[in-house]
Amino acid sequence: MTLSRGKTALLWIFCLVLLSLAVLAYLDRDRTLTWMYNARSLKITQLKNQTYKWLHVPSWSDSRQRYANKEPKGLFLTDWFDPSGRIDYPTLTAWSAPIIWEGTVKKSVLDSYYEQHPVTVGLTVFAIGKYLDKYLKNFLLSADTFFMAGHNVIFYTMVDDLSKLPQIKLGPLRTLKPFQVKRENRWQDISMMRMKVIAELIESQARHEVDFLFCMDVDQLFHSEYGVETLDESVAQLHAWFYKADQDSFTYERSPESAAYIPYGEGDYYYHGAVFGGTPQHILNLTRQCYEAIKHDKEEGLEAVWHDESHLNKYYLLHKPTKVLSPEYCWDYKIGSPYDIQNVKLSWMPKEYGEVRSNS
Repeated sequence: MTLSRGKTALLWIFCLVLLSLAVLAYLDRDRTLTWMYNARSLKITQLKNQTYKWLHVPSWSDSRQRYANKEPKGLFLTDWFDPSGRIDYPTLTAWSAPIIWEGTVKKSVLDSYYEQHPVTVGLTVFAIGKYLDKYLKNFLLSADTFFMAGHNVIFYTMVDDLSKLPQIKLGPLRTLKPFQVKRENRWQDISMMRMKVIAELIESQARHEVDFLFCMDVDQLFHSEYGVETLDESVAQLHAWFYKADQDSFTYERSPESAAYIPYGEGDYYYHGAVFGGTPQHILNLTRQCYEAIKHDKEEGLEAVWHDESHLNKYYLLHKPTKVLSPEYCWDYKIGSPYDIQNVKLSWMPKEYGEVRSNS
């Protein structure tokens, strides 16, 4: 029985294929050919990545990796922030969070953005004892004028006597929500227990009502627009008395036994406890952790040197803020009016501790 010519040809082709595979397997017994192929593919990938690097085509996710700020979502930092707007002080932290100074913000870009993306901003303030009588009315009146002008604002006002709440008429888009809180025996305890009260407020109410939340001391006064350039996930305030100081002069808590302990040689900035802000979730995390640290110290018979401010500085050392405000956002005129403080947004009122911290 003989094969037809066609079948014979197919048989020869099949045999040649098998022979070729056998030869390739023999030659590549040390994986040389496979390595050459993979190396060539890797080289192509490297060239492709290098080309993208040369072209430097940015993306939204790239921007979020390069810079610490989280707001405004969908904009590059350089769309609204000009780091070269101030050359006398750094305008970016070591972890690439913007430091907001007068002259660094492109206001028209932010106004346009937040007109299309409306937000509601909360502001908590505690006015206990004589702080209620002396400071609350002027604080609220100035905040009504300058704090987040043109945006929805809720003033969460904590007082120990609702009957003493000042009767003021707020402007449009403003809501006042008063709460009565327990008055502590010592002003230090009032200062520290606000962390617990703020956390409870966020859990029960604020997280359902606001997109961002600021927490401020009542013995302050707004002087000019305090706007949306301050909004971010986590916002910290440079202390007016320490923004030029060297690290070892910061008044951190230096006792190793305290939960607020920061050793010499560590720390980024000295932050002021009179102003901090962020998203409700972030402020909830911050206040919970600070409160737990305060409780730890009290159980050990300890009290940090600057109370809740010491714990706030420890928190920001471990959890870097995504935006930092210059001293223009919380200035003390006792320092004077230096050339670098160009536009004071908020300032301390004269500290009359002998009067307001008395329980009489």
